[in-house]
Amino acid sequence: MGRAVAPQQPRQKSFVRDTLEIVFLALALYIVIQYAVQTVHVLGSSMYGTLHDNDLLVASKISYKLHDPQRGDIIVFRPPNEETRDFIKRVIAIPGDRLRISQGVVYINGEVLQEPYLPEKWTYNNSWPPDGREVQVPPDSFFVMGDNRNHSSDSRTFGFIHKADILGKAEVRIWPLDEVSLLNGRPTLAAPAQ
Repeated sequence: MGRAVAPQQPRQKSFVRDTLEIVFLALALYIVIQYAVQTVHVLGSSMYGTLHDNDLLVASKISYKLHDPQRGDIIVFRPPNEETRDFIKRVIAIPGDRLRISQGVVYINGEVLQEPYLPEKWTYNNSWPPDGREVQVPPDSFFVMGDNRNHSSDSRTFGFIHKADILGKAEVRIWPLDEVSLLNGRPTLAAPAQ
């Protein structure tokens, strides 16, 4: 007596299902890469101390759709005076802040901004604005500077940047591999010394 052989599922159904899963996964990855994150190649030394020339970063494109940039965030943006390349700098002052820089000391709303990430004593272009008066950051605008203050073209030169020009928030360094890290250094505010 022979055993009944169960009918086999057609291989074509399995192939179609596998192909659809791959296409769906590829589409999902494309959407995430296109609309949620971007890779950023650091060129130059303006963020030295925190970032180095040729570092590779991952920046979130959706962070600032959920909340506004915060003081200390490292952002990627289009500078007002140069359309050909993006810049990467640190947010120093946010909308409504009263800002003054004197002899390398940043004052925000009358308090001293303490910045442990600065790599060296700040001696060049270390006062802003030139008349020494406190300036209020306009709505939807930000004051940004590189961590390497002696070698950075930033808001001291080109002024405030508008929120619409911010492309993303740098979140993670992914290259070089021995320096993979989250980018989360933050300044703090303290009362000025009496």
